[in-house]
Amino acid sequence: MSQGQHDEPARVILRLPLDAATVAGLHAGDQVALTGPALGARDAAHQRMHDLLAAGESLPFEIAGEIIYYVGPSPAQPGHVIGSAGPTSSYRMDAYTPELLALGLRGMIGKGRRSREVVEVIKRHGAVYFGAIGGAGALLARRIRQQEPVAWDDLGAEAVVRLWLEAFPVVVINDAHGNDLYDDVIGPGPADE
Repeated sequence: MSQGQHDEPARVILRLPLDAATVAGLHAGDQVALTGPALGARDAAHQRMHDLLAAGESLPFEIAGEIIYYVGPSPAQPGHVIGSAGPTSSYRMDAYTPELLALGLRGMIGKGRRSREVVEVIKRHGAVYFGAIGGAGALLARRIRQQEPVAWDDLGAEAVVRLWLEAFPVVVINDAHGNDLYDDVIGPGPADE
């Protein structure tokens, strides 16, 4: 390839839930539109999942094969399914990610870089981390067609919910092969040096 030419990233339309073969076919930089059910959960729900697992208990919902969107949506206005639903900074879930991937979590949606350890665990379990556009919560909410409670309503906006996504735009940040879009595009961050 000559200087200045770039391969155009693949544009992929995917139905959720994702199987292992589909995830294996994704590569860092792929632009994806997700349609189907995903879980929504943030920091407090992840802490509660961790606490249950640490106590030897089961989760009150199935995590295997799921995609978790790191989101704490704002309340819906009348006539709307959901309020603003932008991604949460994913590094805040890094401490919980390895145990959830070990239980079969297929992937995550969030914003920002993941730790080296999490990138390795994503690779080990054949999972994927998608990035959504931070600061575009009102626009992303238009791609969520339905939501319903799943667990821990007492957590309010941080409860676990089921979201039905429709052509929800994301990009593959970390693929099942260990590639990291941040490293490929902007290089290692200060924490990686």
